[in-house]
Amino acid sequence: MLFLAVLSFALSGIYVIVDGFFVGNSIGDLGLSAINISYPIVAVIQALGTGIGMGGAIYYSICKAEKKDTEAKEYTAGSMWLLIIFSFLLTILVFILNGSLLKLLGAEGKLLALGEEYIAIITLGATLQVVGTGLVPFIRNSGSSFWAMIAMIAGFVTIIFDYLFVWVLGQGIAGAAWALLDRE
Repeated sequence: MLFLAVLSFALSGIYVIVDGFFVGNSIGDLGLSAINISYPIVAVIQALGTGIGMGGAIYYSICKAEKKDTEAKEYTAGSMWLLIIFSFLLTILVFILNGSLLKLLGAEGKLLALGEEYIAIITLGATLQVVGTGLVPFIRNSGSSFWAMIAMIAGFVTIIFDYLFVWVLGQGIAGAAWALLDRE
């Protein structure tokens, strides 16, 4: 089961590399730089969901092991509410502070413009990303680590959208962002 968890996390890290490959070969160094400078924002979005999900899933598992099914359900419900509330707050904050966050990370000029384009699209799907990454620990801790890995692999298979959106349809960095949203 540990192997499945490690594999699913490894695959999630490959997404950004794939975005970089398609954008780097399509737009060039500036596009690749925009994705890289935007990555900390994407990572925070995913980390928020994973953190809330892991915390809730741990308490869920403890309660299930102690045969406290009612408390386990309460932790699940509480975690879901936290995922939903924080995903909406994060969406609003990142959308409003998009440019300021990128400037704080060192973006300026054309790099800032491309980063803002990328993050604006990513922000549209932040709720799905937070809730989606938050549910994986619950799936895994409920004895379904195989299905948690399948969910991660299914997202990985959607790399075809990077090829389609960036190269075939020529949507550039926006296409890479839309492809990332399709994975969630």
